[in-house]
Amino acid sequence: MAEQVKIYDTTLRDGNQARGLSFSLADKLNIAKKLDTFGVDYIEGGWPNPTNPIDVEFFQKMSQYELKKAKITAFGSTRRPGKACNEDPILLALVEAKASVYTIFGKSWDIHVTDVIRTTLDENLKMIEESVAFLKEKADEVFYDAEHFFDGYKANPKYALETLKAAQRGGADCIVLCDTNGGMALSWEFQEIIGEVQEIIIAPLGVHCHNDTESAVANSLAGVRQGVVQVQGCINGIGERCGNANLTTIIPNLQFKMKKELKCSGNLSDLRRLSLYVDEIANIGSNIRAPYVGEAAFAHKGGAHIDGVMKLSHSFEHLDPSQVGNEREFIISDQAGGSLIVVRLNSIFPNLDKKDPKVKAILSEVKEKETKGYHFETAGGSFELIARRALSEYVDPVKVKSYRVIEEHQENGSLVSEATVKLELNGKILHRVAEGEGPVNALDAAFRIALSERLDFIQAVKLDDYRVRVLDSKEGTASSVRVWATFSDEKDTWNTVGVSENIIEASWEALMDGFNFKIMKETSNV
Repeated sequence: MAEQVKIYDTTLRDGNQARGLSFSLADKLNIAKKLDTFGVDYIEGGWPNPTNPIDVEFFQKMSQYELKKAKITAFGSTRRPGKACNEDPILLALVEAKASVYTIFGKSWDIHVTDVIRTTLDENLKMIEESVAFLKEKADEVFYDAEHFFDGYKANPKYALETLKAAQRGGADCIVLCDTNGGMALSWEFQEIIGEVQEIIIAPLGVHCHNDTESAVANSLAGVRQGVVQVQGCINGIGERCGNANLTTIIPNLQFKMKKELKCSGNLSDLRRLSLYVDEIANIGSNIRAPYVGEAAFAHKGGAHIDGVMKLSHSFEHLDPSQVGNEREFIISDQAGGSLIVVRLNSIFPNLDKKDPKVKAILSEVKEKETKGYHFETAGGSFELIARRALSEYVDPVKVKSYRVIEEHQENGSLVSEATVKLELNGKILHRVAEGEGPVNALDAAFRIALSERLDFIQAVKLDDYRVRVLDSKEGTASSVRVWATFSDEKDTWNTVGVSENIIEASWEALMDGFNFKIMKETSNV
């Protein structure tokens, strides 16, 4: 059996360094759970130290969560020059995180040693070896990230190799060669250097590539071809400057093109959904042309292509899109792709006949809404409601008579939001008012007050996340917005979506779907 390639995800740490992105604690916890379910081997949670309180709390929270597949990794650096390991605050903070795996970086490029951290070359070697050995006594695994290795190797190969030897003497379980500046544009040169390292270093090797020359994916694959056993990267390639190696491209390439064994091999049909989920959490637009997972990755426009795909799909497609959770789309045909939607319908209704005219009606509604900006792959709650309504299995028990929001700027400078909702439930009118921290919170509160009087389980529903995306910024303040909401209770988590030119209306739609989904799950006869 071929040696398994380990996928090391650093979205929560390296990806979080992307311009305009800042994950909250809830964001990091939610993404970590998704990554674990998907099946990556390692999830780098962040750099726990007093200046990063979110990361410190992240490790505390994750210690209470039972992981299914992944290991949580704490990131840090070697000890400081002249400090003993047991007195170094960075190393001690790592130990305090109580992770089962530690990853520390150190300097491989001699100018970083002499001109950046300003110590001697010999002291740097001691820092690496002693720090790795110190952590090895306290964790199952320790990885050493050789920062700026390729630049360091080209400038002073002898010293760069000495830094790796120091990590090896310290007992590093994997030594990761980092293209920190992302300047290794030539994959064959990248692979040759790894080969030269393998002649000296016997410890397992990994690679960590940045994308400043658009070579991070190619270089990562070249590293695996040369025999590295760990690949580091981020979902959707997010990260500092031009980003990190894109795992949503690397993973399927390893699986389908290089035939490598991966822990996540059985879950690649969830890859697109994972990609979209991270974009939603990060509140950034998805790259429609992203390989494998982009909306246009399997879109065909033009008669000859469409004709060829319909006759023999692989004549114009390198992969069955369903293998990565995507779907085929014919841009100019009335046979627009709906296979993924049908698959999702079958997960709700296992005995569903695909020829049922109601299925076609669902596909039409979903397609119509998607043209307006709805996105159902990460809004399963809203999708299931559409399906159940269309198949006559469910009728919303709550009828909205009216709702309104008043924003009042008071004399003391505070802004108060007041919402009024009028609902009908089983023939009874429920008319309630509530204040909140902003209009959406006020609507949420008023809705809860009204329904909780008749439905006790509504009190258990939590609104965990709420995000707004402007869909067409060219329209300015008249642009449509998409609201994405995450709800949970003691049993489950679900997502809903709303779209409108009016942010209050879009928010109300997402809120209504969230509560209606809960009602549907609890009972169909309230």
